[in-house]
Amino acid sequence: MIMEGVWRDMKKYLCEFLGTCVLVLFGCGVAIVTNADLVATALAFGLSAAVVYYIVGYISGGHINPAVSFAAWIDKRIDTKDFFGYVFAQILGGIAAFALLMLIFDTTATVYTVETAANTFGSLSNSGITMLGALILEIILTFTLVLTVLGITRNNKNTRMVGIVVGLALILVHLFGINLTGTSVNPARGFAPAIFVGGEYLNQAWVFVVGPMVGAAFAALAIFFIDLENDEPKQVVVTEEIVKPVEKKETPRVERKPKPRKAKSAKKLV
Repeated sequence: MIMEGVWRDMKKYLCEFLGTCVLVLFGCGVAIVTNADLVATALAFGLSAAVVYYIVGYISGGHINPAVSFAAWIDKRIDTKDFFGYVFAQILGGIAAFALLMLIFDTTATVYTVETAANTFGSLSNSGITMLGALILEIILTFTLVLTVLGITRNNKNTRMVGIVVGLALILVHLFGINLTGTSVNPARGFAPAIFVGGEYLNQAWVFVVGPMVGAAFAALAIFFIDLENDEPKQVVVTEEIVKPVEKKETPRVERKPKPRKAKSAKKLV
């Protein structure tokens, strides 16, 4: 029994590792190849999340994001052990994905700027957004994404639609944030490029870790109040059944008429 439980946990963590690896590999990869093209990068992240959910979602839930796992832990959907296991696996998955990207781009004749995939603010950002602006933006974008995840997964009837809805939400937040900060909304995705690029990029990485975690906490709080409003006592309608007394059918009385007596014949006189 103990070994079965350990294997079950390891499968979940492995799925989170692989799922996050796929997300960062294709999302950041497309951002580097296309020089952070708005539509292409947004689609890459959204489609990757949708595909991953349908592959591993039935095993681990398909969080592939420490912010989602944090909100699920606050909402008591996963326990503390799984929370730390998920986050550790997701961070390793992001690092492994970017290591693969560095290996791939080192073998190409074309020189690609891997810094394009890093999340930035200030002088490193094309928009010049301030640190406070980047932090607020990450909180808002992550709040929107995680609230979508928590909302769509509240009802088991929505299981088939989760990947599509979450993928669309991820595309939406990337369309807004790519030209401002590069859009993190995922500490594993925000931390991985900063490790390899280093320097000032690594110094700025805390914003793209703290911002998503704060946004996730707000989303968990919001879903709590939404569920609280819906927890109204069910109205039980008691219907009174009127039972009509069964009328006894009276059997009709048959009056028997007395049979007419035959008259005695008179004796003949001889």
